[in-house]
Amino acid sequence: MNINTKSISAVLIGIILIIGLIGFWWGFEPDTFDVDARATAVAEQNNERVVTGYTTTTALISVLETLLDKPGGYLSNDVMPPGVLMDNIPSWEFGALEMSRDLALAMRKDLSRSQSQSLENEQLVKAQTSLSIDSERWLLPSSEGEYEKALAQLRTYRTQLSSLSDSGSQFYARADNLRDYLKQIEKRLGSLSQRLSASVGTESLNVGLAGDSAARQSTPQAEKVINKTGWFQLDNNFYQARGASWALLHFLKGIETDFEDVLQKKNATVSLQQIIRELEATQGPVYSPVILNGDGFGFLANHSLVMANYVSRANAALIELSELLNQG
Repeated sequence: MNINTKSISAVLIGIILIIGLIGFWWGFEPDTFDVDARATAVAEQNNERVVTGYTTTTALISVLETLLDKPGGYLSNDVMPPGVLMDNIPSWEFGALEMSRDLALAMRKDLSRSQSQSLENEQLVKAQTSLSIDSERWLLPSSEGEYEKALAQLRTYRTQLSSLSDSGSQFYARADNLRDYLKQIEKRLGSLSQRLSASVGTESLNVGLAGDSAARQSTPQAEKVINKTGWFQLDNNFYQARGASWALLHFLKGIETDFEDVLQKKNATVSLQQIIRELEATQGPVYSPVILNGDGFGFLANHSLVMANYVSRANAALIELSELLNQG
């Protein structure tokens, strides 16, 4: 009986070690990649042309492929260890997924349409719908299954873009289209920045009705609100911001290529490059085994505030770029 107990204990310890090692391997974030080189390689492989919109679409496809094909695959909906025990990479996945959803929606609503009365692209409608499924769904249809469908539709759209015989699929690189997309991203980054800054607790004044004496809101709110992120949510917010920034910097690199003429005309190329640089700074290595939450100017570092700094600066530059695009 004693031998059996020791054997069972040894097996359990071995299983725990194996699960821990697999979880450690799966816990590494994907590296960045060269968007232009990826688009050129894909075009050569598929015998396609790199036309307007091809690079941005390839960036979106590559980000989604990374979500599904990285070590461990897509982890957000795992119900077995080690995936179910992990939260940093699933948070990273959700940040990248939200940015992908935003771009897919912008492509469906604006970038693929010549005017408000024009028809939506069928492939983008299906892709955007598939990406909208619950990110943690594991029952059929699973999240991965729907995201694979979205990838298939996006690849078809990309092929149609490069085809000389198919003029129905278009990507319109116009200043107004880009501005509308950037406005959408501003809100996303603004929300991430606020959540990261709340790691030390902040007192905010209610400015929801400021600037409009006739403005109304649904229910009353206190004049002052204390925002404080819970201890167990700190690393989730941090890695969600990392994932969102990782995806967005690739999308903006694709936009830099596809909107090259528009950006040059507005003398805004350097502004976009500065935003990309701020986002690249969010991908620096994290040497600490845990996300630290020091108090402001306290003894310990606060990783959330460092991330909030880069995200806020990128968001401020986005706002300035949007205003620049709005000028004649």
